[in-house]
Amino acid sequence: MDLEALKQKANDIRIDIVKMVAEAGSGHPGGSLSSADILAALYFGGVLEHDPENPQDPARDRFVLSKGHAAPVLYAALAEAGYFPADELLTLRKLGSRLQGHPDCRKLPGVEVSTGSLGQGLSIAAGMACGLKRQESASTVFALLGDGECQEGQVWEAAMFAAHRGLDNLVAIVDHNHLQIDGSIEDVCSPESLTAKFEAFGWTVLACEGNEMEAVLSALSEAKALRSGAPKVVVADTTKGKGVSFMEGQAGWHGKAPSAEQASQALEELGA
Repeated sequence: MDLEALKQKANDIRIDIVKMVAEAGSGHPGGSLSSADILAALYFGGVLEHDPENPQDPARDRFVLSKGHAAPVLYAALAEAGYFPADELLTLRKLGSRLQGHPDCRKLPGVEVSTGSLGQGLSIAAGMACGLKRQESASTVFALLGDGECQEGQVWEAAMFAAHRGLDNLVAIVDHNHLQIDGSIEDVCSPESLTAKFEAFGWTVLACEGNEMEAVLSALSEAKALRSGAPKVVVADTTKGKGVSFMEGQAGWHGKAPSAEQASQALEELGA
């Protein structure tokens, strides 16, 4: 898929997110919208080896959504890729739906692991990467974390383990939108400098503009290709609520659904 098509795919994912969260009347639009370009690059840019027709292919790459509350962006990407019918997106958070508020790997194809308790995803991804390395698999494990999530101590335990084990088949991605539910990460409990911290833990660090498709695609591709004996992290500088003017840079849209009027405005801005 060429660059313009990837940008359109990210936009389609954003449209799906707004529709899903508005229909549900609850959910987490801000951090889902900020990471849409990352998911589009992974699933449609040739970065992530995956097959919707064979979700359990042993040779596949793995993706772990560590910030599980951003489930709408993962569901949108999976539906757009053909893992399940797109009309099922509007069942988000409804009783009996496979699309719960946090991903459930027992219900939905393409979901590698159930997540939601912040800080645990990188540990799980590191365990996956360690197992694959022991099997001499060529697969790569990707894990998407929030920057506020990096306040969790378990993140750094996992980072220490991954470096100690030389897990160069592991790529962490930090959606660095500078906001969490209570405000800016710098005000709540600053994890900065994320770059310096990961480097101190023995990781190879790449940085990019996380809402610029060319930069995202380049950074993710480079991180996957690097096999120098160290885990890699891409710190992607993003905007919370990206693509919707009244949500951009606003912590209040971390976990709040738009009204019907607001959803209509958002979809108009996204060209739906």
